[in-house]
Amino acid sequence: MDRAQLAHFLRTRREALRPEDVGLPRGRRRRTGGLRREEVAALASMSVDYYSRIEQRRGPTPSERMLTAIARALRLSVEERDHLLRLAGHAVPPRLSGGDHVDPGMMRVLDRLEDTPAQVMNHLGETLKQTRPAVDLMGDDARHTGMARSLAYRWFTDPGSRLIFPEDDHAAHGRAITALLRDAYTRDRGGSRVTALVDALLAASTEFAPIWHEHPVAGPYCEAKRIRHPRLGLLELHGENLLDPARSQTLVIFTAVPGSESHEKLRMLSASGDPARART
Repeated sequence: MDRAQLAHFLRTRREALRPEDVGLPRGRRRRTGGLRREEVAALASMSVDYYSRIEQRRGPTPSERMLTAIARALRLSVEERDHLLRLAGHAVPPRLSGGDHVDPGMMRVLDRLEDTPAQVMNHLGETLKQTRPAVDLMGDDARHTGMARSLAYRWFTDPGSRLIFPEDDHAAHGRAITALLRDAYTRDRGGSRVTALVDALLAASTEFAPIWHEHPVAGPYCEAKRIRHPRLGLLELHGENLLDPARSQTLVIFTAVPGSESHEKLRMLSASGDPARART
């Protein structure tokens, strides 16, 4: 671990960002153009003391997970993220390449959607980043680890993951989720991560296997979804998808038909400021 270079690299990237680059208000009393340490810490979901100690060349070696969170907070490119990991003494394993790091352009768009349910997912169905209304609507899907990071794995192995959807819609959801996994499997040509995920599901779920062997293909559009919210009731929403150029990540923005009951409920959700309620 090169503490001096790591601290210098983080400081230069922090000072190069403006508050508005990450969706923060500038404020009248700001003396510097860059981000403050406490702002980076908040964006990375860590304590100010922990982040400050890294910039001050103190403390233990930060883990890959913590460094990846910092990389997202600082809107680093994939190459800059890998450089950060190497400065901290970590190898750059294949699992951190490609779809695990949110594209900076995606992050800039997501920052502008703070009052809208939206989330970034990679091609394996792993949620990388959510807005506050998305957490309130869908639950904190970015908190999962291991195989459970994948929506497909949770859907077919954890009955609790289905509770927000009406039971009549479960079969359609299962087929659509399997079709997306099939697409990832085909594009990755059976890469190690997607193969491990499929093998685990084939072994764990008798429901998944027959759907998988039907070889479903995902369509170009996202069908309307009915989501049951504990406070607002049933919402009928559409997921508008924005793909990155490499098609490894998707920004999903949830909308409702203007003038509909669901549109009014979505407005109430976005205005409620209810970050403490998180589905489990």
